[in-house]
Amino acid sequence: MTVLGAGIGGLAAAIACKLRGYSVEVIEQAPALTEVGAGLQIAPNGGRVLDALGVRLAAPESEAIHIIDGLSNRSVIRMPLGPGFRLVHRADLIAALGDRAQALGIAVRLDRCVRTIAQDGRTLHFADGSIHRVRRLIGADGVRGAARAFVAPDHAATFTGQVAWRAIVPVTDWPREAQVHMGPGRHLVCYPLRDGRSLNLVAVEERAAWVADGWSQRDDPDVLREAFSGFAHGVRDLLDRVETVHLWGLMDHGLTPRWTRGTCTLIGDAAHPTLPFLAQGANLALEDAYTLARNLPEPSAWEALRRPRVARALSAAQANATRYHLSGGQRSVALSGLRLLGRVAPRLPLRGYGWLYDADVTGEPS
Repeated sequence: MTVLGAGIGGLAAAIACKLRGYSVEVIEQAPALTEVGAGLQIAPNGGRVLDALGVRLAAPESEAIHIIDGLSNRSVIRMPLGPGFRLVHRADLIAALGDRAQALGIAVRLDRCVRTIAQDGRTLHFADGSIHRVRRLIGADGVRGAARAFVAPDHAATFTGQVAWRAIVPVTDWPREAQVHMGPGRHLVCYPLRDGRSLNLVAVEERAAWVADGWSQRDDPDVLREAFSGFAHGVRDLLDRVETVHLWGLMDHGLTPRWTRGTCTLIGDAAHPTLPFLAQGANLALEDAYTLARNLPEPSAWEALRRPRVARALSAAQANATRYHLSGGQRSVALSGLRLLGRVAPRLPLRGYGWLYDADVTGEPS
C-alpha cells in the first residue's frame, strides 16, 4: 500500500492500514514533516479516530463556540460544548501522527515529488525523472496533487466570491473558546493554541476579485486591517498585532464525481475540499482514513457509504458562510433570535449537529 501525502489524512491512512496488517509506505514531496503555523479544531468525531489509531495528542479542549457581533463587540450567544472539542496547532497534530507512524515502522519517504501517475495507475513519475511502481494507491496529496489530477482531471472548481486570511498573534489569558465575530459580508474566527498565548485567526471577506487558492500566498497585513476597519476595537486590536498573514481564495469544488480510478482512491482534500465554515476538514480526512482502511480492497463500496455524510457536511459548511455574513434586516432578525436563544437555551443550536459530532466511525460499518 502506498500513500501519497504525509499530511493529516495521509499519515492517518498509513497508520490505519498498518494496524490492519497492510505493508505501507508514505511518499511526501516536502523535505521534512513540518506544517505551516496554523490552527485547527478537532471535534469528537475526529478525536475518536485519533484514539482508535493510538495517536497521542496533547491539546486544550474548547469550552464553547461564542458568537459575537463584530460591529459592536457585544456577545450574541455563547454555546457550551461537551468534552472532546480540541484546539490544535496543525504542526502538533502532524508531529503526533508522525510519531505514531514511526513507532509502527511505517516508511515515510520525504523529498519525493510525484509529477504524474501513469494511465495504469501503478506507475509514479517523480520530478527527478525516476519512476516507482505501486500495487494500490491512496491519494492524500491535496486538491492540486497528482492523485486528484489522475482520478478527476476534468473536475473544475468555482470561486465562491470569498477570500480568507490566516494569521497567528500573541495573546495573554485568552478564554478557551472558539469565537466567531460576525459582520455584513465578512467574519473572523479566533481561538487559542498551545499554552493559550497564541491566537489563531481566520478572517473571511466577500470579494468579487478572484484570488488564487492555497495557503502560501502572502498578503499585506494592512489589507486585512482595512477589510475589518468597520469592526469594533476587540477585533481591530487583534489585527493590529498581525505581522505575517497569508491569503487565499475560497473555491467551491462541490462533490468530486468519483474518488476512485483503478487502483487509486482519494481521501481528504484530494477527494472533497471543504470550505472552512464548519471546522471539519481535518476531521473528515481522519474519518476517511480510518474507514477506507477498513473497507479495502473494496473502495467503491466505501465511497458509496461515505458520500452521503461528506455531502451533508459540505452543505452545512456552505450554509454557515451565509449565516455569518448577513446584512440589513436579516442580520438584525438573526442576531435578536440568537440572543433570545442564548438566554433560554444556549445549547440548542448545536444539537442540530449531533449527526456530525456524535458519529463514531470507528464502531460503524461506514
